[in-house]
Amino acid sequence: MKLDAEEVAQYLRQFPEFFEEYADMLAEIQVPDPHGGRAIPINERQIAALRDKNRILQERLGELIRFGEENGAITEKMHRLAVALLTSHHLSGLLYGLKFHLREDFSVPHMALRLWNISAEDSSLQEFAPASADIQIVAESLVHPYCGCHIVDEIREWFREDAARLRSFAMVTLRAERTIGLLVMGSEDPQRFYPEMGTIYLTRLGELVSAALGRPALTDG
Repeated sequence: MKLDAEEVAQYLRQFPEFFEEYADMLAEIQVPDPHGGRAIPINERQIAALRDKNRILQERLGELIRFGEENGAITEKMHRLAVALLTSHHLSGLLYGLKFHLREDFSVPHMALRLWNISAEDSSLQEFAPASADIQIVAESLVHPYCGCHIVDEIREWFREDAARLRSFAMVTLRAERTIGLLVMGSEDPQRFYPEMGTIYLTRLGELVSAALGRPALTDG
């Protein structure tokens, strides 16, 4: 009776003692070298397989370490931003701190912000310039931050003379008890804010800025 490969494999799984009874045979079996055309003993093939697995595990470990270091660095930057925002007693200082840390820590030199549904003694700040009903609808509709190259003309105009150079954008809705504004970041790099990128830190940024803006003790001075 001729056995197929699956039947042989099944037999060896059921009777592992086969390798104890025929240990000498293992040294005689020759299998293809995974890295060349020659035949090698099966034990060498096993060693080669273990080396390949070890290399893959080392690469994955390296990736995890890099991701951990990158996430740690971002967390530290978010912490510095949080301290700056939550220790600002005046709206002007808060806005300065937001722009400063986005520029210096996150390398985002272009930021535009529009606010509504919150009180402000100094309505001359550009952040309180009117945003159309359409823009407010856009902000309301964003469940998650938007990243990509497409943006409506009204928002692009918020960046003034820099608008023509910008190639990608991130839009983050600001919400307290209700929607209070829209934070938009722009970049000359078309791949800085791309549709498939993760948005967890952008979401946290929006929550942080919203919480800072919603403090009742904040003034315009």
